[in-house]
Amino acid sequence: MKFKKITLGALAAAVIAGSTGCASLDKETLGLLAALPTNRDVLFWSQPQRDAAFRAMDRLSLLAKWNDVPVGSTPSALPPGPPLKLPMDMDAYMAAQRSAAVLIVHKGALRLERYGLDFDAKGRWTSFSVAKSVTSTLVGAAVRDGHIKSLDDKVSQYIPEMKGSAYDDVSIRQLLTMTSGVKWNEDYGNPNSDVARFNNHQPEPGVDALVSYLRKLPREAPAGTRWLYSTGETNLVGILLARATGKPLAQYLSEKIWQPAGMEQKATWILSKTGQEISGCCIQAAPRDWARFGQFILNGAAVKGQPIVPADWLAAATSSRTPIGQPGRGYGYQWWTYDSGDFAARGIFGQGIFVDPRRQLVIVTNGNWAGGATDPSASPAREAFYRAVQKAVDDEAAGR
Repeated sequence: MKFKKITLGALAAAVIAGSTGCASLDKETLGLLAALPTNRDVLFWSQPQRDAAFRAMDRLSLLAKWNDVPVGSTPSALPPGPPLKLPMDMDAYMAAQRSAAVLIVHKGALRLERYGLDFDAKGRWTSFSVAKSVTSTLVGAAVRDGHIKSLDDKVSQYIPEMKGSAYDDVSIRQLLTMTSGVKWNEDYGNPNSDVARFNNHQPEPGVDALVSYLRKLPREAPAGTRWLYSTGETNLVGILLARATGKPLAQYLSEKIWQPAGMEQKATWILSKTGQEISGCCIQAAPRDWARFGQFILNGAAVKGQPIVPADWLAAATSSRTPIGQPGRGYGYQWWTYDSGDFAARGIFGQGIFVDPRRQLVIVTNGNWAGGATDPSASPAREAFYRAVQKAVDDEAAGR
């Protein structure tokens, strides 16, 4: 989930010198960014540094490079509905979650829209691994468009550099479900884990850095027999997808979703140091557009009644394809699933899109959890919030 490592001392110097995009940052954010220490990366930034950077990753040229995701001329409607009566103090909940945004869309109407951390509807907040579910949807579009013949195709058919590696016999489906069986460490608190190191890997000349890193990893289990969360594998999906379509992922996202689904603001997609969109991470988008994406999925990933994915795609993608060792939970094609039929996109530090098809409900969260990437108290509290919203919808329907 981590984008490329940067020298934050250089970033601070750029801020002080007035680097590209800095003029659009508020005074407080400029001060926070100017105070960033040296020799640290995003997984180990302090809370104030994250507060500043999560809203600004695509506005400072030394922080990262990115590709724009253009919008069309007419945003889709996101009409306000009557406020949803929730059995909680939202101010207290948002403070505990350190929420930048919480939106609830019910039956296409915006029933709650709240912002915090001095963020607002005009800004873009980073997605972290919510991007994985977007990448999955683009894979579905590529299958429907004929760019990918089958999810059972081997990775090395599209990325020949993986031949001879542990990924040589891994299918696209196994990448999407994270069941490759290849060794990987996703410990966000460990600077020596794979997720903390792979973006800094020095590749062989002419080889993508991610491909170079992954093709050296050993196999731990037979392909298809074990689930193991791996951001590296989603990034590999992105390389495969770009090669299959012959287009940058940002362009394909704009063509297939951002423009036809009527997003209101352009998004941006952070690039790796070799110029590839980091498909497991780092789409910057407005919270209302994340709500529109959730609604787009809820509506069958369709534009004017025509789905952009195969007819059976979403049913497979948003239901459990593999167990993950948690009762009532599973993993689909880059979506977290519930036995209830609900599903979610999730990113570290509190990013999420929760979708409940039965209640026609979409819940968007952006934030900066105080307890770290996978805050052990904030995460279950957010799950409880989802349940509380569902109960409020049920109570309203029952006239209670």
